[in-house]
Amino acid sequence: MYLTQALHNAVQHSGGRALTVYRDRVRSATACADRVGRLAAGLRGLGVGRGDRVAILGPNSDRYHETLLAVAWADAVVVPVNSRWIPAEVGFALRDCQASVLVVDASFLRVLAAIREQAELNAVVVLGDGPPPADVVDYERLIGDNEPIPDSRRGGDEVFGIFYTGGTTGQPKGVMLTHTNVLTSALGCLATGEFTTPGGRLLHVAPMFHLADLATWVATLIAGGTHVMLPGFTPAGVLAAIEQHQITDVLLVPTMIQLLVDFPDASRFDVSSLAHLIYGGSPMPGALLARARKVFPQAGFVQAYGMTELGPVATLLSPADHETPELHASAGRAAPHAEVRVIDQAGGELPPGAVGEIVVRGDHVMAGYWHRPEETAAVLRDGWLHSGDAGYLDDHGYLFVVDRIKDMIISGDENVYSVEVENVLAWHPAVAACAVIGVPDPQWGERVHALVVPAAGTGAPVDELREFCRQHLSAYKVPRSVEFVAALPTSGAGKVLKRQLRAERTARSRGR
Repeated sequence: MYLTQALHNAVQHSGGRALTVYRDRVRSATACADRVGRLAAGLRGLGVGRGDRVAILGPNSDRYHETLLAVAWADAVVVPVNSRWIPAEVGFALRDCQASVLVVDASFLRVLAAIREQAELNAVVVLGDGPPPADVVDYERLIGDNEPIPDSRRGGDEVFGIFYTGGTTGQPKGVMLTHTNVLTSALGCLATGEFTTPGGRLLHVAPMFHLADLATWVATLIAGGTHVMLPGFTPAGVLAAIEQHQITDVLLVPTMIQLLVDFPDASRFDVSSLAHLIYGGSPMPGALLARARKVFPQAGFVQAYGMTELGPVATLLSPADHETPELHASAGRAAPHAEVRVIDQAGGELPPGAVGEIVVRGDHVMAGYWHRPEETAAVLRDGWLHSGDAGYLDDHGYLFVVDRIKDMIISGDENVYSVEVENVLAWHPAVAACAVIGVPDPQWGERVHALVVPAAGTGAPVDELREFCRQHLSAYKVPRSVEFVAALPTSGAGKVLKRQLRAERTARSRGR
């Protein structure tokens, strides 16, 4: 199997249909394949050889889509870079993977010099419509100046891409995913019949550098759909795009969903075409889910749990599962391509209901971390990927993720799972968003500390929020302190950066 196989099929099956839509540009499958072949030729002309790394930095666009395919077509490895990183972080990734070429959107030209100081590059290709600087290569000219080359058909166990992850918990690691890895995950999700719509229209608004959105990109390629790209997220922009393009599928992170349901004009948009709303990246509180289903009443909600190292999907919570309130806190059951277990510290499989580490096995599991054999060996043991997440399975195989093991709070010798507390806080009408962390405490070792973003036009005293939690949680789980904040720091995937929150508050408690 190889990624570009889906592009060849699209040309053969219906070459004239729209494959990509970006602003006023609509390109057919045939036109896209021609441009991909020409871009691959241009990359070869810049010295890109078999297995070389080509990085891409920029917002969502049809050109981003073409680059993902062209790098594989040229027999190389793509490295999507987090567009929220500062130049030093971008430079680290480029140095670490030894990227030879950087494809960068023109909106990043202001920091290009700083990036180049951090990494040695053979060439820089700029995506844009205006004239590029003299020392870079113009993307459209690169395509126009070259004839298409034959597809290398790079695939199977050859690396498709290196995806950097772990920036929220330490120095980023390059996750090597093969063509088999990402295709296995996509095909397994499609096999459920509840992922993306065959021949449908997928809206890319979550960042395409992140594997969550890339998973839907691969599935839609395979299923013969159309890709509609937005360069960034705004509630009005997403709702307008769904209405204008009759979008059938979209992947969103809970922070985006929160902004959509809070948007005062949401009801004036026709979103009836939406068949699947896929969410992941972090748990969605039950209160938010209930509000989201009112905004998108025709959509089937699908929760995907996984991580970059899993290509990325391990479990799915189907639309039918969402009809059972008891399952709203679940991450679903193992997808057809995955095997999921919960184990104890000795590696023994735990019975239903017992909390332990979630481990996953299957052909979607990464090949390893780039040039990090020790860290690879630490998480890949006996064919199982050790997720670092704590959770339990119920009697019917539904997985409940209770926390990152590193985020678990130990207060007075009791284990407190932050997600459980967050799910309760989120139900309070005065809470727009929240995060729960452990902070140093001289009496308890760690105390449960809640950071709350107040809902617009509301307010609640700390005592009221603590009493609300006390009604639903054991006393030791109730936040001992509550802090009101304007916003919570998040990663590009929408995950709250708890490591940053803990570090800031730990330093504050120590007087630094």
